[in-house]
Amino acid sequence: MSPKQHRGEVTVEQLLDAALRVYGESGEQGLTVSAVTAASGVSPGSLYHHFGSMDGLLTALLMRWLERLLDRMVTALEHSDSARDGVRALVEAYLAFIRDHRAAGLLLHSSRADELGMREARRIRDAQEARLSPLSAWVSGHVESGEVARLPVALLESLVLGPVIGVSRRWLTLGDVDLDAAAAVLPDRIWRSIAADPR
Repeated sequence: MSPKQHRGEVTVEQLLDAALRVYGESGEQGLTVSAVTAASGVSPGSLYHHFGSMDGLLTALLMRWLERLLDRMVTALEHSDSARDGVRALVEAYLAFIRDHRAAGLLLHSSRADELGMREARRIRDAQEARLSPLSAWVSGHVESGEVARLPVALLESLVLGPVIGVSRRWLTLGDVDLDAAAAVLPDRIWRSIAADPR
């Protein structure tokens, strides 16, 4: 890698890190060119050069943290022996990630993230294919083994992640949910909704 490429990568990291700090402190309304450049020490010209716009920066930030969350989820599943253990590991990993990265959690569960997901769903899925494939393969494998109910993968994803996302949003916005209690209760409840034999 040339020195110029290295400087470019360092600048991108500085901007993304600063943007998340600003977002965590001030929300989306505080995420302005001047706030991000002040927090990062990077010029506005560099921001536009690397991201094209604030929207481009925000999209890159969302994609960065989505990748990290998906990586955490895949790792959790890889260390699970059964489908039921996998559900527990997935719930625990997701909730721990949100607790550990509150600002990123706010961003990932924001209306902007929802809007981007609706508008760019196919492109996001294509960009995250390497991370989503192991999740889909895990689900399909357990459907074929007879552990998980024979339902469409999209429906199974919703049954597993819907409650976890709901609890995460509530913790992030209202703070009236105990994540440890949720991590103890949700896996068995979710398992009953997807198990082929829900005993």
